Amino acid sequence: MTISVFLLDDHEIVRRGLAQLLGMEDDIEIVGEAGTAAQALARIPALRPDVALLDVRLPDGDGVSVCRDLRSAVVPPPACLMLTSYSDDEALFGAIMAGAAGYLLKQVAGVDLVGAVRTVAAGGSLLDPRATAAVLARLRTGGSDPDPRYDTLSPQEQRILGLVADGLTNRQIGATLHLAEKTVKNYVSSILHKLGFSRRTEAAVYAVERRHGR
Repeated sequence: MTISVFLLDDHEIVRRGLAQLLGMEDDIEIVGEAGTAAQALARIPALRPDVALLDVRLPDGDGVSVCRDLRSAVVPPPACLMLTSYSDDEALFGAIMAGAAGYLLKQVAGVDLVGAVRTVAAGGSLLDPRATAAVLARLRTGGSDPDPRYDTLSPQEQRILGLVADGLTNRQIGATLHLAEKTVKNYVSSILHKLGFSRRTEAAVYAVERRHGR
């Protein structure tokens, strides 16, 4: 059985390298590629690949949002394998919440990437089990009692916290609320301080817990 793969990366040389690497395998076929989120969302539904390799950082968005959109628009959706050059807690949390099947650094060895494609195509998951367990544990163990910390947030901070929980970046939040990216960053810093968190991921999980009444 041949595994069909779609490549999304804004660097042509990276796409060529991935295509050459994966194309050498008898059971893998590259059926399409794109350099922007918009191109990917336009092409993938028609091609219906088994696996979509998605760059996390894109010029017109991010791979996590593409993953989320594909999983809601394509039936059955492709297994989304996120590729990034950076270890980023925010993107990892977003990938988990978006339903990605895997999250890999671009420094991964070629043989491991090929193995990852086969694993997610077969229905497996390559998300770091410790990171996934931490997110799911926080979602399960949250309390439903009122939290006075949340009440210290201004209405705007509460809106921004909700968008953080949706996996949006500061830039995307700014575009949604018509705010400068730096302004959003300052709001996020204030939110973390008021809630007593040191990391954005913690605030995002906290907001998801509240949303689901946990």
